[in-house]
Amino acid sequence: MFVNATDVGKGQAIRHNGAICLVLETMHRTPGNLRAFVQMVLRNLKTGKSFVERFGSQDKVELLSLVRKRCEYSYREGNNFVFMDPETYDTFPVSEEMVGKAKDFLKENQPVDLLFADDSLAAIELPQSVVLKVVEAPEGVKGDSATNVMKPAILETGLCIQVPLFIKEGELVKVSTTDGKYLSRA
Repeated sequence: MFVNATDVGKGQAIRHNGAICLVLETMHRTPGNLRAFVQMVLRNLKTGKSFVERFGSQDKVELLSLVRKRCEYSYREGNNFVFMDPETYDTFPVSEEMVGKAKDFLKENQPVDLLFADDSLAAIELPQSVVLKVVEAPEGVKGDSATNVMKPAILETGLCIQVPLFIKEGELVKVSTTDGKYLSRA
């Protein structure tokens, strides 16, 4: 289905120069006395590379439909992360480049949404927050509790975040997947 470039939004998939691209960001611009254009940040799904492209406000782009599949992260195999559809037991190996920063929040059997455009993986959608175990955290210094003092802690996925002084090794903490910040004890 072809639509005006101005009608395309973040999170949609388009076909650009023969490749399937995920729209990461859109900006409508009208510079001075020039014609309006739409600037998009696109990610090529085959190569995983992101780039910026400009479209005239009247340009047509091919909009692709996205299919969402609820899957579980199973295990890591070399440079690939393997996800499984719990209904059909189909597995989907995904490259480390495609997983990106989501690898810091993935643990075995965790449910995630995989977005597909024309049978190609478009994106991995994590839940808003995840519960992870603290594997390393230094002891808090007595007397530092008067203010909102934080300390570094390493989680089971290898992610290092700032947590309050009262968090100890072995505790479960709730972490935001959008910014990687501590939310609460779990």
